[in-house]
Amino acid sequence: MPKAQETLLEIDLNALKHNYNYITSKLKKDTKLLAVVKAFAYGSDANEVAIMLEELKVDYFAVAYIQEGVALRDAGIRTPILVLHPQPVNFKLMIDRCLEPNLYSFRVLEQFIAIASEAKQTNYPVHLKFNTGLNRLGFTMDDVDSLTSKLKQTSVIKTKSLFSHLAASEDMDERPFTLKQISLFKTIAEAFADKIGYMPLLHISNTSGVLNYPEAQFDMVRTGIGLYGFGNAEAVDKELKPVASLKSVISQIHQVNTGESVGYNRGFIAKSPQKSATIPIGHADGIGRFYGHGKGFVSINGKQAPIIGNVCMDMIMVNVTDIDCDEGDEVIIFGKDLDANRLAKQANTITYELLTAISQRVKRVFLK
Repeated sequence: MPKAQETLLEIDLNALKHNYNYITSKLKKDTKLLAVVKAFAYGSDANEVAIMLEELKVDYFAVAYIQEGVALRDAGIRTPILVLHPQPVNFKLMIDRCLEPNLYSFRVLEQFIAIASEAKQTNYPVHLKFNTGLNRLGFTMDDVDSLTSKLKQTSVIKTKSLFSHLAASEDMDERPFTLKQISLFKTIAEAFADKIGYMPLLHISNTSGVLNYPEAQFDMVRTGIGLYGFGNAEAVDKELKPVASLKSVISQIHQVNTGESVGYNRGFIAKSPQKSATIPIGHADGIGRFYGHGKGFVSINGKQAPIIGNVCMDMIMVNVTDIDCDEGDEVIIFGKDLDANRLAKQANTITYELLTAISQRVKRVFLK
């Protein structure tokens, strides 16, 4: 691959395929795989990622919002798509585009039934989320009787799956809590099936759940961050390949004399003669203002260049005093040889936030 000549995000679809194959190797023969492609496929490109995964015969996709599902349909995706957090105002559009809702409360259940009825639907596939401890969205065990009673009164919808969400599957110190969630989910599913007369698909595991709780695969598992090269554990990260590499270029190099400052509000003041390099990427691109002042670094010609001063909207400045470099040289922000985890940790955040923050104005380049 030629060196970057502008700010760009390289998306390695071969790495995506590798990660998909690694995760599926951990599944039982009949366990289905749902790929989470919300937030532009964790900051990469949802359409290209979904097209590749559809070629690999993934069973399901999941997005957060209805418009994300619409974009996939517009890109030609025909695999079933679960919308994890739909809003009733968009239910008609959801039905028009054959998207499947997560119904997580009686309010959204009743509104979806009403709109699906107006659209003359029969057995429209829906997914019911149960809260087993995350306390974010979902019905509870106490709702099973009322819920199944309401479902039996209509032929407009049919429950395709029951699911829940593990709160701390990556944290083995919280293993008792996770096992309690899994046990409660089993109890809910059995009670639901007993009342409704059939057992929908069951899924509770996320990426860390797949790896740490193989006994909880049920009928399907969901994977998001694992597909993009991160497993929430160092040992797993070694088995995966980062899909996204964020690169840029040195626009200009400045000589900064003792006492001179760099950037807005004189965020950096040189205590000795220094060299700074300006790079065309800033907080509008996803490199937030929590970096700078020596927090966070980029790689230039294999050496670390700390971010200095305040991050600007469209630029950062880095210290290249001890680096042999020229204007036009490539800059690596994160990628295969510079783990995104380390940049996230320096800002006291997580890789998810760093990846999903990369602006859509950053050019995407695909490696196939």
